Amino acid sequence: MCRAKKEENNGAAPLRSVSGEVFATFASLLLVALVLMCMLQTGLSCAYFAQERKSALTAVLDGATAMAETYASEGNIVTLPGGDNELVERAKTGFELFNTSSDALVFVADRDGNILMHTGKDVAESAKIPQNLQEEMDSGKDIFLMGTMDDTLHDKYYIAGRRVNLGGSEGYLFAATPVHALAVYIRSILTMFLLSSAVILIVCGILCMVLARRITWPIEQISQAAKRLGGGDFTARAPVTGCQELADFATTFNNMAGRLQNIDNSRGQFMGNIAHELRTPMTSIKGFIDGMLDGTIPESEYKHYLGVVSQETGRLARLVQNMLDITKLESGEVKGTPKNYDIWSTVTDVVLSDERRIEDGKIDIQGLGPTGTMVYADPDFIHQVVYNIVDNAIKFTPPDGVIKFDIQQENDMVRVTIENTGDGIAPDALPFVFERFYKEDRSRGLNTRGSGLGLHICKVLITLSGGQIKAESEMGKWCRFTFTLPAGKTE
Repeated sequence: MCRAKKEENNGAAPLRSVSGEVFATFASLLLVALVLMCMLQTGLSCAYFAQERKSALTAVLDGATAMAETYASEGNIVTLPGGDNELVERAKTGFELFNTSSDALVFVADRDGNILMHTGKDVAESAKIPQNLQEEMDSGKDIFLMGTMDDTLHDKYYIAGRRVNLGGSEGYLFAATPVHALAVYIRSILTMFLLSSAVILIVCGILCMVLARRITWPIEQISQAAKRLGGGDFTARAPVTGCQELADFATTFNNMAGRLQNIDNSRGQFMGNIAHELRTPMTSIKGFIDGMLDGTIPESEYKHYLGVVSQETGRLARLVQNMLDITKLESGEVKGTPKNYDIWSTVTDVVLSDERRIEDGKIDIQGLGPTGTMVYADPDFIHQVVYNIVDNAIKFTPPDGVIKFDIQQENDMVRVTIENTGDGIAPDALPFVFERFYKEDRSRGLNTRGSGLGLHICKVLITLSGGQIKAESEMGKWCRFTFTLPAGKTE
């Protein structure tokens, strides 16, 4: 068996359990979500850091501008011919405070873009401020950018700049912070994110395993029950647990298993009933014939017992024919030929064919009405149904009893009712009167010579005709059979 399974899966991906599939799906979705969150977090962090740098540099620029204007009121703060070197040194010292407190270097350029003063070591003194940036600052706008500003700086920086009064002349003031601070910031953010993600993965992994097990456990139970059912154990049932859909699935499976169990039980009962029904008349026939052969039965009584043998033989023939009819009907081998016809004609024909038995039993027939109620069905099917029901009614109606007929059309269906007086059927027997080999007469304690197939044939024929049939009874008073048929068209 194991080898067969391996050969069957050869060349295909190894099969995984449902819980494994669910866990893998949840884990994949979680990883994708974390990666997307990481990308989003990184992007937002970069944007936030850039905005924070802009705000910080703007604050540094404001402070440096205020300082420059203060010193400019005393004179020119840049080194120019005849300039005040002491004032320049004081201004440079003041600008260096920003380098110390804010990690921001400050540098000053003249009107032509030449670097005149700077703090820090990353400013190229021979460089010039790009012309396009000068024009933008000349329009009264502050600039903010990231880069080297055409190699003005030796490394990448966040840079803010504006036009200012340098005392006696106009110039440009810049503040800058290194970009590598962003890498440090992002690294710290990612470290915290990865640690948090690891915790989330562990916790969610455990929760996913528990959830996957909770979801798939009912499926596994149904699968195990299905395997048992496939192995012939018709008592296998699945627990009705889990979500609504799985509970409905389990309920449907259990109903199917119950029907299969009933079919299996019915099959066993069917075979037992057949054996019993065949054995009884065959035993009688054998007993009578043996009695004639060994002289137990005198020759003067041969005619009587041969008549009994003939009756039992006829009973066997009818039983076999009924079983063949049922098999053909239920397999669909026999298909009816429905047509429009008057149902009253069928009822009347059946009653007339049993006229001798009715008269011998002193039974009063009531309700035979006029013609004109049309049905759409196979006449032979319905004749058999009416015959079987009337045969039972005659059999179990006491002398001076009544058999009543009633036919009514209700919308697109015709309801046919056949009722007889008598002992009726026990309430606990009513649900079973249409089953194979169930003899309703057992509950009545009367005639037991029927095969128990007549009413079952009635149910099959009525179902094939598109109608329904039911039995009602009141013990000691009456018994009523009602069936419906599609209404026909009145010609």
